[in-house]
Amino acid sequence: MRPTFVLVHGAFANSFSFAPLQAELALLGHRSAAVDLPGHGFGATYPRAYQAPQDLDGLAAAPGSIRGVTLADNVAHLIGVLERAGENGPVILVAHSRGGVTATAAANARPDLIDRLVYVAAWCPVALDVGDYYAEPEMAEVDTASLGPAMVGNPAELGLLRVNFRTADPDALAALKAAFLADGTDDEFLAFLGTFQPDEGLDAGTCADRAQAATWGRVPRTFVRLADDASMPLALQDRLIREGDALTPDNPYDVRTLAGSHLKWLVDPVPAARLLGELAALTARSAG
Repeated sequence: MRPTFVLVHGAFANSFSFAPLQAELALLGHRSAAVDLPGHGFGATYPRAYQAPQDLDGLAAAPGSIRGVTLADNVAHLIGVLERAGENGPVILVAHSRGGVTATAAANARPDLIDRLVYVAAWCPVALDVGDYYAEPEMAEVDTASLGPAMVGNPAELGLLRVNFRTADPDALAALKAAFLADGTDDEFLAFLGTFQPDEGLDAGTCADRAQAATWGRVPRTFVRLADDASMPLALQDRLIREGDALTPDNPYDVRTLAGSHLKWLVDPVPAARLLGELAALTARSAG
């Protein structure tokens, strides 16, 4: 039986990001379900001040529905999706970027629901909490300060992170493109930016949410490296792979590589769909 792909988005993203990939998967004969984590997709907040003409002062103060949403909320929601998907056969859980934190915690809690776990340049913390990796040498070239002009409001007061993805500031737009889609056209970049939502939750997990050998470590897993990723450099991706392999040496990552930036695999999804199709065949054989 062919597996179902369950797709988990990254920060400020939602299920809409996966539409082109899902189309390619469908054309290859694969089922997929793209998840909107709580406070994402049609559950996101788009303040009136976010519309044109923008009211930046109002945007900095407007409440957001994602305030108070925790990693535990995300995990509970994802587990519900995995339970439903599992009624139809094997499940391959695919996580991108920050979505890897939720996928890892879900695999800690319910490894029985996942037949293969696929990280696409996604966070799988083992030795450190996610925030602590930013102080490590592998992230030294990531210029998080360059994204500052797009940030809006005080996260401590809002209880969330807010980014003005509708900014017309050329410096902010250049920094965002360099970080996420340097190898895309300006039109592709702006189109993808239009799918982002302004708010993201603050809870990226703690040491209790890092990969656990006894549970997460039982799940077959693949890490898809994005070779030209500027927001999660290849050095960090490789470190996460090494740490995971050291935690469960008898169940190491199956490592694959795609060319392109952090978002290119979603803008040009054909190579990724073919790769996932290979993993589906591998998983179906194992499940059978």
